[in-house]
Amino acid sequence: MTREQLAHILRAACRIVDDPAIVVLGSQAILGAYPEESLPRPVTMSVEADLAFFGDDDHHKSDMIDAMIGEESQFHQTFAYYGQGVSLGTAVLGPGWQGRLVRFDDPASAPAEARCLDPHDLVLAKLAAHREKDLDFCWELAQAGLVDTSVLRERLPDLPVSEALAVRIASWIDAVEASRHHA
Repeated sequence: MTREQLAHILRAACRIVDDPAIVVLGSQAILGAYPEESLPRPVTMSVEADLAFFGDDDHHKSDMIDAMIGEESQFHQTFAYYGQGVSLGTAVLGPGWQGRLVRFDDPASAPAEARCLDPHDLVLAKLAAHREKDLDFCWELAQAGLVDTSVLRERLPDLPVSEALAVRIASWIDAVEASRHHA
């Protein structure tokens, strides 16, 4: 996905739910911090953007997103990418994440005023999800030097995950650091 495509999704989503305050949670949140040209190709391969809204406890807004621009919608069939409505609870996030949100700074997304997860919060959320595709995504970002393992390590103790998962995440961070020393 490109920044232009994400801007299109954000613009459409804002108009559908009449709420400019969108939070991009999934992998494409990385486009808030970096232009696609500076990202490893595998990081921008997703065709979906996960969108959430503050105060959407009844999932009304996220359901509207799914219906109008979600997977298999006319929007998806027309443009080959789509927005997925999710709740803020979808991602495992540590304290302070809201204060670290990155503004999606692209006038083409207006009237949306979207915020994207900070790259480190994004990587920790992906590591907590612990799916193969998420681990690959995180590895690509780490190998490109786009996340700082010391920041990941600093935030890890506050991440609301089991001790076993925290140990797995710490081991992943160790592996990234070891790969850099051998490069």
